[in-house]
Amino acid sequence: MSDVENMDVTPEGPEPNVADSTQKPRHKKFEIKKWTAVAFWSWDIAVDNCAICRNHIMEPCIECQPMAMTDTDNECVAAWGVCNHAFHLHCINKWIKTRDACPLDNQPWQLARCGR
Repeated sequence: MSDVENMDVTPEGPEPNVADSTQKPRHKKFEIKKWTAVAFWSWDIAVDNCAICRNHIMEPCIECQPMAMTDTDNECVAAWGVCNHAFHLHCINKWIKTRDACPLDNQPWQLARCGR
């Protein structure tokens, strides 16, 4: 017996005639029994990593990493600029002390929002 005969597939050809009893009724090619939707999302930022310390923007910066294990109240937050570049707040504050410009595009730094 061939594999095609074992599968539940629709035979090629015209629709079966109800009056003609010699043709078999058509079977479904497949039936969906379960469907799981998958979605992806990301922050609306130009970069995922802090360009100053090179850590992911949602992970603690290098200054907060040693304290992250013991001090759970201390939170390392992200800072977004008007240019839509994101950095850790600690990192950009240190950077601004030496130069008041975005590290990535050299535009004057203006804080747009801050938080997780």
